[in-house]
Amino acid sequence: MDQRTAEVERNTLETQIKIKINLDGSGKTSFSTGVPFLEHMLDQIARHGLIDIDIIAKGDLDIDDHHTVEDIGITLGQAFAKAMQDKKGIVRYGHAYVPLDEALSRVVIDFSGRPGLFYEVKYPKAMIGRFDVDLFREFFQGFVNHAGVTLHIDSLKGANAHHVAETIFKAMGRAIRMAITADPRMAGMMPSTKGSL
Repeated sequence: MDQRTAEVERNTLETQIKIKINLDGSGKTSFSTGVPFLEHMLDQIARHGLIDIDIIAKGDLDIDDHHTVEDIGITLGQAFAKAMQDKKGIVRYGHAYVPLDEALSRVVIDFSGRPGLFYEVKYPKAMIGRFDVDLFREFFQGFVNHAGVTLHIDSLKGANAHHVAETIFKAMGRAIRMAITADPRMAGMMPSTKGSL
């Protein structure tokens, strides 16, 4: 399997974003987004997924974080779609349960080529510091639509909003890592009866 890397640049009147990823990396990150809590969460995906992620984003943060968070999700999804190549030989499906103290979340992902987000998360409060937790759904929706994945996210329990968010993003990294791993028994084969994903 060739090294799976991608660079994507996306510019709109609201945001200018550059993302580099290496799906076969070691979890190294470099972020400059102006949204520190999102960076903390993206670091969880990288570290637990063993994916190198470099993001430079400039957005209309003077209005709020919405466009920046959503557009980072979109651009990251585009980078994943590009880096995944033809998907031959991968496991395709991934899942993870991750606890953090009282919180527990489950993430299940399918690199199916069909975008679908199923998001069952209730946060104990609306803000984590200055970050609006509603923006996480926007991030994941953008990612799903452009990566072409089916993604189920369920927060099973949690009394601390930071813990809930962190378990979701750690589980996301773990689920992605499982799904994109090469399966020696599927070498050169498409993990679908359709013949394409």
